[in-house]
Amino acid sequence: MTPLPAAFEHTLSQLLGDDWRTDPNSLQAHAQDNSWRHALPQGVAMPRNREQVQAIVRACRQHGVPLVGRGTGTGTTGAAVPTAGGIVLSFAQMNRIVAIRPGDRCAVVEPGVLNGDLQQALMPHGLFWPPDPSSADICSIGGNLACNAGGPRAVKYGTSRDNVLGLVAVTGTGELIQCGGPYTKDSTGYDLTHLLVGSEGTLALIVEATLKLTPRPRSQAGLRVLYRDAEAAAAAVSRVMAQPVTPTTLEFMDARSLQLLRHNGAQVPEAGAMLLIDADGDDDTLPYLLNALAEAAEGDGMLALDVATDGSTRDKLWAARRALSPALKTIAPGKINEDVVVPVSQIPALVEGVQQLSAQAQLPIVTFGHAGNGNLHVNILYHPEDASENERAHAALPKVFELALQLGGTLSGEHGIGLAKRDFMTQAFSAGTLATMRAIKQALDPDGILNPGKVLPEQEDL
Repeated sequence: MTPLPAAFEHTLSQLLGDDWRTDPNSLQAHAQDNSWRHALPQGVAMPRNREQVQAIVRACRQHGVPLVGRGTGTGTTGAAVPTAGGIVLSFAQMNRIVAIRPGDRCAVVEPGVLNGDLQQALMPHGLFWPPDPSSADICSIGGNLACNAGGPRAVKYGTSRDNVLGLVAVTGTGELIQCGGPYTKDSTGYDLTHLLVGSEGTLALIVEATLKLTPRPRSQAGLRVLYRDAEAAAAAVSRVMAQPVTPTTLEFMDARSLQLLRHNGAQVPEAGAMLLIDADGDDDTLPYLLNALAEAAEGDGMLALDVATDGSTRDKLWAARRALSPALKTIAPGKINEDVVVPVSQIPALVEGVQQLSAQAQLPIVTFGHAGNGNLHVNILYHPEDASENERAHAALPKVFELALQLGGTLSGEHGIGLAKRDFMTQAFSAGTLATMRAIKQALDPDGILNPGKVLPEQEDL
């Protein structure tokens, strides 16, 4: 790897002082994300304001240095791994909540603000920001926006893209662009706000976001519904989503998930599949909402339906759901966790297809996730030190993506593309569509310095 130009290092040292780091500990700390892919950067820049971000980008462009923006590194696709070398630009020190505007139901934040910290700051105002990924306590708003994070509440409240009103960002030329603002209706020019959300730092670096806030519901209640098999559960998902009441969450767990929960001490009866369905509202309307959801959940193949109206019972149900992902480590130390999306009606076919892949690979594959959006997490479990298991696990992964695409779905609902799914973009999109994406990339980042090698496949692969 070519060393960083001395003039470049001098510029960043003068600009950032101690916030420009090249010591081994800093490089190691910014070498991987939650995908466990690993590549050392050549330097770490930790700006404190947008002007410094602009100056860093301009220096990178002048000297041809790749730049990877980074939040807290909770992503699972390798999007924050500096595989091309160059520098990591960490937003850890740009972590101010600039303003909370209850009258406009919005908050203005810097990208390094943690999702959990923002939710705490909003509580006294009776508001919340809907995206709730599993890493909500420790992930950053900038990271949420970069990969269009969602979470269980997305079925009712939408993903990050649906809950952002405006952005300030720095393009690959170092230009500052502003789009959107503290208003919910806008028909003025191109919608750059929603273009940048989900672009994984390949088009511009978000330095400020105006987020759409939602009033905190007065009451919540939940249902736990057990089914004979995944097909019956998926049919229930279709019924629930077809009636007028939108659930707050609608989570699916397959038979392997339930077996794992029981293995880890959760009191979950034997069943082929389970749905967790939540509703929120006020004290007067919640019973009606819950009844409507329960009626839709009933049907052929339902084994049992339990109502959880008090907080502690709901907490126990969700504690079991949240324990699923970490509990997978008790089966095998290696985990390939990818999220795919299919039409809700195709959930049974996806689960059946994954079960067939599990048998073919002779490896456990556990499926659960946000069924109301057709967004399921497929977890391939294996022992990395076993060469045969390692090979079979990584051979099964492309088949999961192919299955989702065959069923009319897509590669990701909330994790993003990064490195993990980049090479499958040619299957998901036509050459013309990818050419349009490349043209947008070229317009905003003409020298290709922003997060190179991510999202879009290599041109020779087209």
